[in-house]
Amino acid sequence: MKLRVLTLLAASALALAACGQPAGEGAPATEAAVAAANAAPAFTLTNAEGQPVSLADFRGKVVVLEWTNEDCPYVRKHYGAGAMQALQREAVEDGVVWLTIISSAPGAQGYVEGADARGWRDEYSAGFSHLLLDPTGETGRAYGAVTTPDMRVIDEEGRVIFTGGIDDRPTNRPEDLEGATNFVRAALADHAAGRPVATPFAQPYGCSIKYADEQDAAPADAAA
Repeated sequence: MKLRVLTLLAASALALAACGQPAGEGAPATEAAVAAANAAPAFTLTNAEGQPVSLADFRGKVVVLEWTNEDCPYVRKHYGAGAMQALQREAVEDGVVWLTIISSAPGAQGYVEGADARGWRDEYSAGFSHLLLDPTGETGRAYGAVTTPDMRVIDEEGRVIFTGGIDDRPTNRPEDLEGATNFVRAALADHAAGRPVATPFAQPYGCSIKYADEQDAAPADAAA
């Protein structure tokens, strides 16, 4: 039993080391950056089915952007517990368009294409509207996305009304989901009620996005 526990702990440590998480104060996103990016940058990406999808297609709708990497322990926290999928379905049922984006470069952790990309929704019972592939990282960089997960909420006028971490528990432990404040859910609720978003920015946490020229970058300080 001790050997099995040690093996699991070692595997977890290796996953975190490969993850390279710039969580906490080490992440480059700031409230000033959020203000500068108030207008959501336009983009067109290919979805898992090979079809082009543009942000402009959803003008007049609320849109959530979610950056993901299935190999990231912080992403697994939310998907393994079913929390991310539940929020996706909840939002989509309310008329929100949910776009999940993979900005990992070819050959990097989290990169998928072809059948692997098409099987993503079924594998995780995901509730997103589209899984979009951003292998050049152009869209991720345009939004200043730094981690997985990293979230944006865009209103009907194309303005970014929330940026950053999904909740206030910057850990990779599923048990920390209980009692956490989910900033995306709160932002959607505020907007639907006609209120200003109470928390328009939350420090992002998780694994560093594996952009083409940053795959080998040393990780910044991680959150506990």
